[in-house]
Amino acid sequence: MSDAETILYSGRELAGYGFGDGHPFGPDRHDVFMAEVRRRGLDRQVAHREPVMGTAEQAALFHEREYVDFVRTRSEAGTGYLDAGDTPAMPGIYEAALTVVGSAVAATDAIMAGECRRAFVPIAGLHHAAREGASGFCVFNDCGVVIEHLKQHHGLSRIAYVDIDAHHGDGVQYGFESDPACIFADIHEDGRFLFPGTGHAHETGKGEAEGTKLNIPLPPGAGDEAFDEAWPRVLEFLDYHKPEFILLQCGADSLEGDPITHLRYSDRPHREATRSLMKVAELDAGGRLLATGGGGYNRPNIARAWTAVLEEMVRR
Repeated sequence: MSDAETILYSGRELAGYGFGDGHPFGPDRHDVFMAEVRRRGLDRQVAHREPVMGTAEQAALFHEREYVDFVRTRSEAGTGYLDAGDTPAMPGIYEAALTVVGSAVAATDAIMAGECRRAFVPIAGLHHAAREGASGFCVFNDCGVVIEHLKQHHGLSRIAYVDIDAHHGDGVQYGFESDPACIFADIHEDGRFLFPGTGHAHETGKGEAEGTKLNIPLPPGAGDEAFDEAWPRVLEFLDYHKPEFILLQCGADSLEGDPITHLRYSDRPHREATRSLMKVAELDAGGRLLATGGGGYNRPNIARAWTAVLEEMVRR
């Protein structure tokens, strides 16, 4: 294991996943976070890794191969959208999306190889992309790829996916709706008020996966107290399922002041989620925890939320 127990993936190629100046998911999100990382001295407490370009084969672990080829073709053309109108087919978006996938897989492999106990990939957590298509600024679902990679290449059968982004992680839930290997827990703004309109409390998995999915929708305006009430249910759920690996999607759009969501967290829930998931990981998963940045469209909130996660990850 390296001297630092936490690896941070960052760099120009990862920052390149975005849709241009003025788009909510702009390429500046990475740089805002990294500036705060340096200001707080966190860059001296982590092991830094450069982004890794993924492959079409890695993306196809989760996505239909026809969709992967469609993204490549549309990216080369550089016009139009990959979905109904949220996710532009920017020139180079195929390579940028594969870099998100490759970096998340590399972080997973580093954790599994014992090179670190934890890792953070800020431009990742693209949880809306479905197996067959893009959605909500998300081209390839790196979270889904990581879960499939852990199953197929590392032989794990209990992989926890925990999502505190304001939006429901629909691409992950429905991608593994009938798969008991994905232990899914998601606290989000109620889908009756926010995209993608899913994640109802009665959605608990199908078939042999019944009971392996936990959705906790919160009303618009819910803040730290609502999170505090909901979070023990997540911990109880994880304690029951005993995950072998924990994947945290820590979107910053659940903080108060995000321009497209309505939750009102401070950065404390991000700290609490990270701190307690580290404890769960130590008890059940050999310390293995991968965090991905997810959404967030208020730039100061991105810096606050993601560095809160990283600060907890580097605490000894």
